[in-house]
Amino acid sequence: MKNRLKIAVYSGDIPSTTFIERLIEGLSGSPHDIYIFGFVKRRVSYPSNVSVFGYKNIRIYKAITLLKYSLLLKLFKSKDKAKLDKILKNKSKNLLLEKLKSYPVLWHKPDVFHIQWAKGLSEWIWLKEFGVKIVLSLRGAHINYSPIADEQLAAMYREHFPKVDGFHAVSEAIAQEAEKYGADSHKIKVVYSGLDITSNTKETRLKNDVFHIISVGRPHWKKGYTYALDMCDILKEQGLKFKYTIIGGAGDIELAYQIKDLDLSAQVTLLGNLPFSKVEAQMKASDLLVLPSVEEGIANVVLEAMALQTLVLTTDCGGMGEVIADGENGFIVPIRQTKLLAEKVIEAASLTSEAYKNLTDQALKTVKARHNEAQMVTNMLKLYEQI
Repeated sequence: MKNRLKIAVYSGDIPSTTFIERLIEGLSGSPHDIYIFGFVKRRVSYPSNVSVFGYKNIRIYKAITLLKYSLLLKLFKSKDKAKLDKILKNKSKNLLLEKLKSYPVLWHKPDVFHIQWAKGLSEWIWLKEFGVKIVLSLRGAHINYSPIADEQLAAMYREHFPKVDGFHAVSEAIAQEAEKYGADSHKIKVVYSGLDITSNTKETRLKNDVFHIISVGRPHWKKGYTYALDMCDILKEQGLKFKYTIIGGAGDIELAYQIKDLDLSAQVTLLGNLPFSKVEAQMKASDLLVLPSVEEGIANVVLEAMALQTLVLTTDCGGMGEVIADGENGFIVPIRQTKLLAEKVIEAASLTSEAYKNLTDQALKTVKARHNEAQMVTNMLKLYEQI
C-alpha cells in the first residue's frame, strides 16, 4: 500500500448529505488526499487536503471545464482518453454530460473511488479499466426495495456487484440484502453512521400535561406515517393527551386527508422541511421520537434523538434492531403493528422520570459506543487501505 492515497468520495452533489459531509470532514484529518467530484450546488470551505473538482450548472462554466480536461487528456493521456471515449460512446445517452463528469476523474485518477449511491454504479464501472479501486456504499432504498421494483436495476447489480473491490454497508441487514445481488460477503464492511456527539443533551425530562411525539422525514410510503396516524386514532380513543408533529410532512395530501378523516387536526401537525438546528430543537423538546417506517437502513434521525436523550420508539425495519433493544435503550415493535405502536406510546407516557432517564442514558451510551464520528472515519479508512 502507498503511504499516501488519493481517495475520492463521490455522491454527485457538492455539498452532499450530512453523513457524507461528516465523512469528508473526518477523512481530512487522515494522511491521505481527499478528492470530491461532481455538481457544485454551493461553495463549501473544506480543509486543505480536500480538493474539489466540480462544475456548476452554468453552460459557459460547464463548457470551460469540459474543454480544460479534454485538452489535458488529449495532450498528456491520449490513449486513456481514447479508451474512455469508446466506453462512454457505447453506453451513454448523454455523451457530453458523461464526459463532463468522467474526464476530471480520469485526469486526477484517484486510487480509491467511493460511490455513495448504488444506483449510480454502472456510470463508474469503467474505472476498473484504469486500475481504480471501487468502494460502494449500501444503504436504504437502493438495496432494500428499489431492485425489487426495478428488474433492470437488479440485473445491473448482479452484473456489476462482483466487480466492486469493497462495500460499505450501513447495517448488517443491508449487507445481507446486497449478497442476494452478488456482493461478496468477504468484501463487505459494516460501518455505522457516526455522529458528532456533544454534551448538549437534556439533563431531565419535564413531565408535561400533554405528551409530545415527533417524527422526522419525507412523506414517502416507506416512512409508515399512515400507521402512525392510525396509532394516534387509538391514542385519542384511549384518552391520552398528546401532540404529534411530523416534520417534513407538510403538503402531503394523503396524510392531510387521513388526519381530517380521523378527526386528528387538534392532535397532529404537519410541518415542512426545517434546518437541522430547528429539527434538533424540536426533538429535544419532545418526549418521544417515533419511527414508524416499513423500510430503513439505520435511520440517522433515531441516532440523533438518542444522542439528544429523547426516547425512541421504532419499528423493527432494516437495521433498526441493531440499534434499539426493546425496554433497554428504547422501544421497538414489528412493522405495520398499529396497536403495538399505541401500546408502546402509552407505556412511554406512563414512565417515571427516573425510568425515562435510565432508558435515554442507555441510548446515549449506545450511540457513543457504536455511532461516534471517530469510529466511523477510522473504519472507513481501514476499508480504503485494505483494498
